[in-house]
This record gives sequence, C-alpha cells and structure tokens, in this order.
Amino acid sequence: MRPLRVGIVSAAWGAFAHLPAWRAIPGVEVTAICTSREETARAAAERLNLPRAFWNVAEMCADPDIDIVDLGTRPSVRLPMVLAALANGKHVYNASPHAADWTGAKAIDAAWCAGTSIGVVDAFAQWLPAHAQMKAMLDADFIGRPLGGTCHFNLSLFNSPNKQFPYNWFAQSGQGVSAVRNNGSHALYMLRHLFGPVAELVADNSQILREWRFPDGDSITPETTDFANVILRFASGLTMQMQISWSMTLHDGWLIDVFGDKGRLVASSPTFPTARDCILRGGQLGGDLQEVAISDSYKSTPGIALDWQSEPQPSYPMALSMHAMVEAIHGRGQGTPDFAQALEVERLQEAIRLSSQTRHWVRLADIS
Repeated sequence: MRPLRVGIVSAAWGAFAHLPAWRAIPGVEVTAICTSREETARAAAERLNLPRAFWNVAEMCADPDIDIVDLGTRPSVRLPMVLAALANGKHVYNASPHAADWTGAKAIDAAWCAGTSIGVVDAFAQWLPAHAQMKAMLDADFIGRPLGGTCHFNLSLFNSPNKQFPYNWFAQSGQGVSAVRNNGSHALYMLRHLFGPVAELVADNSQILREWRFPDGDSITPETTDFANVILRFASGLTMQMQISWSMTLHDGWLIDVFGDKGRLVASSPTFPTARDCILRGGQLGGDLQEVAISDSYKSTPGIALDWQSEPQPSYPMALSMHAMVEAIHGRGQGTPDFAQALEVERLQEAIRLSSQTRHWVRLADIS
C-alpha cells in the first residue's frame, strides 16, 4: 500500500509541530508545504527537506498526488481552503477554531457530509496521557455520578506583549478569534469528550485588557474579547462552570476539576496542557486527593516514533490524533475529534455568543 501523502499549509506552526507529528506515523509521507508566496514556499520546502512547494492553496487542494491537506491558517481565510479540499475529495486536518463563525461551520459541515472525506480537527487534548487516564477512570465509575465541577483555561498572552509574538493579530476583529473561540474551543472539545453533549448554557463574554502596551511604549487597542465565563448544563444533568481568558495576570493555566457522589478527579497544567506537564489527581470518599500514576500505555504507542517526552511537546498527542485519522481513512476506526464533533463545538460557540448578547440561557437545540 502506498503511503498517504500530506500537504501542509503553514510553514510556521505547521512546520514546527505538525510536520514532526506526521513524520512519526507509519504509512504517511509529507510531500508538500504551502505558503502565500513563491519565495517563502520554496525556502520552506528546502529547509524542511520536502520535495514540493506550493504558493496557491487551491492548486494544492486539486493536486492528485496529495491525499491529506493540513490547514493551519487563520480562521478568517481558511473557509475556502477547507471547502476546496473537500470538493477535491481530500481528507482534511483542520486547525481550531474550526471556522470563523457559525455560518462558516455550517458550510463546512454541508460540504463534508456531501462527500466521503475524513475530517479531523487539531484539538488534541483528549490524547494527552493524563486526560486519557482521566477518561478511563470516569468510564470505570471512579467518581460515581458526576455532580459538578470547574474548567478553566487562563493564559497571559498579552499582559506583557512582545512585538515578535506571532499571534498579535489576535487583537483584530473579523479574524474569527477570541479567548473563548481559541482557548475555549480546546476546553469544549475536551469537556464534550469527557461528559457528553451540553443541553444549555449561559455566558458572559467580555474584554478586560483594553490595551496591549509594549516595552517601547507602543500599544495595540484590541478589538476582540478576552474573558469569558460560562455555566454549562450537560444533558446528563452535570453542571460545570468554565472560565476562559488569554489576559489573566499571573495566569493559572488549565484545569478540569469534576466531582461525583463517590469521588473527584482534577487534571491540571500550568499553561497550555502538554503530555509532560499535565497531571491528574484523584480521590474518593474517605480519602484525599493524590496524584494519579499514569498508565504506561498512554505514554507511548506501538508504531508511533514519538512518546510523551518528545519535543516539541504538542507533537506526541497530535501524532496520536493524526494516526487515528489515518486509521479512519483505511476504514479502521474513527478519527477524533471529527468534523461532526467540530460542528457541535461551533454550536456551543454560537450559543455563547447569543447568550452573552441577550443575557439569557440558551438551549443548544435552538441553535440551527
């Protein structure tokens, strides 16, 4: 069987994290890189030892020698790329946020459902060893019936801004980004994976850091929101509070803390969760919280040329997500989170937008 051939759009994050992840998977060959200009595309292909360079995404999406298109660009420009890839029968590994807005998410869903392509989103939290262990313990009834909990994902991206930071464009409106759309989507994929669908929510999404001031005195006035507080009521009856920010002073990072009628589990990381720094603690009635030993089966995977200690840190869980996608392409299992799950996370994002706007609870069933 010939290898599946991957073309990556983005010589930044795509080259840094996605490329080593794809290269760790058997039966896959990364053959092309695409940027917006010929000179940068050719330079990236040479630097990364890739045989082909593209500077037109539509041409990459139409190329018969590309099987999987890996899209890592801004949400505001990515929609036509996703649609072109799907129209040409390509499998798509799509960045998160999945789309710039609810309208775009529905357009992707319609195109995906009309074909047979495998679509997976680059939201790999469920593949982290601590999170896989947490899911297994929840499924084994460690905490009993889930009753309540807290999730937060708070960073300090712009409290002391740096002009060299590649994501200062997050200040711009119309790009399909915000703290809750970016950080929050990663949290929502994970919460749905652990606890199932959300029935309704109420949200406040606002801006707290009104100016990004650089050390030289220059400043940016952001046009995007950076602080969201959401109460999620799951179909199971579980209620959780979720706080999301990229503007928290002395940020407290990532947390999923859930308790049930028998016990409690807490997954945490000081920043964006990675395989190495995300830890799990747990305890049951009559005891106390203790760090949980993570099974070795979650720290490495036969056939994958990376493990939980590999650098760059996102590459191992990303490789597991990509490997599941490859298996799905060959008819073995399901890629996850797939585009059906992505639509539901975008439905949650639309409910958050509407709830914050109307100051009311919003039922997910009413978002169409």
